[in-house]
Amino acid sequence: MRIQDIMSKNVLSVGPETLLFEARTRMKVGGVHHLLVKKDFKIVGILSERDTRRASASDIVSDVMTEHVVTVSPETTIRQAANLLRGRSIGCLPVLDGQDAVGIVTTTDLLELLGRGVEKPIERATRWTLRDRGARRASPAARHARRG
Repeated sequence: MRIQDIMSKNVLSVGPETLLFEARTRMKVGGVHHLLVKKDFKIVGILSERDTRRASASDIVSDVMTEHVVTVSPETTIRQAANLLRGRSIGCLPVLDGQDAVGIVTTTDLLELLGRGVEKPIERATRWTLRDRGARRASPAARHARRG
């Protein structure tokens, strides 16, 4: 399964000079916990709800945003995305198609997928049989029993 199958396509963004109060309002109205921070159509950071808690409402987004954004492509596997989130202790991954943000995937999206029970199917073991191998040789004890 790929990221494009579970990502949220509704990606909200703000500019780095946006007041934190406005960004919080945008998150609340949009029902999201992460906003992409864009400048001149390029992603320069990400703002999480957690980032907004530790700052005053008069601050601007660039004061508290995370600048180094880890991104994925729509073809990234669910496992790869989960390992990126887990390995870096981050809450979301913007999904980019080239330079365009086409979606976002969060830890909540992955947990929801797991909770619904969508897992990699378990392959049935192949059982090798010796059906066509010819006559079996009897053990010495079996040969002795037949003679006696």
